[in-house]
Formats: sequence, C-alpha cells, structure tokens
Amino acid sequence: MATLSIRTQQRNQLIDITDQVARLVAQSDAKEGLALVYVPHTTAAVTINENADPDVVHDILLTLNELLPHLRAGYRHAEGNSDAHVKTSLVGPSLTVPIEKGKLALGTWQGIYFCEFDGPRARKCLVKIIA
Repeated sequence: MATLSIRTQQRNQLIDITDQVARLVAQSDAKEGLALVYVPHTTAAVTINENADPDVVHDILLTLNELLPHLRAGYRHAEGNSDAHVKTSLVGPSLTVPIEKGKLALGTWQGIYFCEFDGPRARKCLVKIIA
C-alpha cells in the first residue's frame, strides 16, 4: 500500500491525482489487476471524471455547493462542516480502476480526483495495487 500526501488550498477543491496513481501502477510492475484508491477522511472523497476541460471541475463544485451550502439552517453538527460530511457521503471514499497491460484502464477523458470538502488541509490518499 502506498500513501499519497496531498495539501489542499481551498475549502472545496478537486485535485487531479491520475499521474500519481499511474506512477504507482508502473512501479508495481502489475500487468493486470486493480488499483484501489481510498481516502481515510470523513470530509474528503475520491471520484473519476473528465480531466480535459477544467470547467467540468468548476461545474461539479458549483453544483455540490449549491445543493449543499456550507452554512445552512438546520445543521446540528457543532464543527460547522456538515456540508463536507454530506458531500463526502455522496461522492464516496474509494474507487477501483482496472489495470490492463500495466496501465490504468481509464477512458480517454477520465481522470482520478481527490475531492476536498473541508480544506485547506494536509490529507492522505491510500493506493493499493492488486495484481
């Protein structure tokens, strides 16, 4: 298992970690298998989405923030980050990507994103290569 260290700069942010995960796959010498990407935080997540047009990231964050505003009447969690917990539950803490011929089997426009919903913070992302 490898650990990626990620320093986020904003409260809500998507960071493309595709190249970092791809390097770990290459270093593993796995030709076929799975890459499991897991975020051990309750206010951060991981997802796959388009990485060619930065407007997609903008639109994802815009929509999540409109659906789940930071400060909303009725939140009870005392830390003031209830929106981050809900966003994390919706997006999810893990994903699995097939490995084919020693590379991540992502689609042409797909990238792996670390999703920060309660930053800025120092975070980690765990990657397990299963050959």
